[in-house]
Formats: sequence, structure tokens, C-alpha cells
Amino acid sequence: MKFLVRERVFDIGDDFWVTDEQGNKVFWVDGKALKIRTTFELKDPQGNELMVIRKKLFKVRDQMRVEHDGKTVATVRKRLFNPIRDKLNVELEGAPDWEVVGSFLDKEYSISDKEGTVAVVSRKWFRVRDTYAVDVNTHRRDLAGDPALVVSVAVAVDALTSDDD
Repeated sequence: MKFLVRERVFDIGDDFWVTDEQGNKVFWVDGKALKIRTTFELKDPQGNELMVIRKKLFKVRDQMRVEHDGKTVATVRKRLFNPIRDKLNVELEGAPDWEVVGSFLDKEYSISDKEGTVAVVSRKWFRVRDTYAVDVNTHRRDLAGDPALVVSVAVAVDALTSDDD
């Protein structure tokens, strides 16, 4: 299932809706402008908090945590240096890690694990420059099939990689 995400244009404090392919509002990404560290809250259309995405401060490698009910469910980390290709690692609590590979600047990358594709992120499907799609493999019955978690990881990847621009 594809979810449409508006690219973070104004950085911290930028709030936006994530919609499905039919234009229905599915998630609200609430950027917290007054926080010391980059923080986003992923909420359902009724305003209930589903996930919190926070940048960890004072780490050798940039990283963001995805939290659910105050517990870390995923940590997205940059690699120290890779001259061959862009790559991020996603460490999940209680599940195999994910790998994020592709062109982050172009918003053309995939998220996968040892079982296969978790999601494909692409801007190619849209003429609107500030929008990209997160095509989540919702047929999976593990954490990889959870749209809220996968969209949260995509928001974290966007926040971590936009710092390089």
C-alpha cells in the first residue's frame, strides 16, 4: 500500500499529513519546533500519538529513535563512511534489522531485511516535487508490515539524510 509523504521543506516544526493513494488522511506528522533535538510525533487522524521519532544527541554516528508508548522500537543509524553507496541501518527491538539502501537525495531507496522488501520509497511516481511515496509491503505479518513503523522510519531517514544537503 502506498502512502504519500510531503517532503520536509521547512525542517523542524514542519507539520504535514501522510495520505493513502486515494487521498485519505492516514497519519499526521507533527514536528516539534521548540525541542532541543529534532522530534516528530506520528499521530492518527484523531490526534492519538502512535510513534515518536527523536534524534539522539551526542552520538558518533547520527541516529534517530522511533518510540512507541515510551519504548524504543527502532533505531535508524547512519553508517560511518561508505564510498560505494548510501546506506543506513535500522535496528529493531525483537526483530531482524533492516537495511536502507539507495539515493537519499533523490528519495529513491528501498528498505529490506533478510525476508525481503519492507518498503520502496520513490519520488518518481509524482510530478509534485515535494512529495514522495512510501510503498509498504502490508502483506507481511511481522513488524515490516506495520505502516506506522515503516512511515516513521522513512521520516527518520528523511531527517537524517536532509542534514547532509
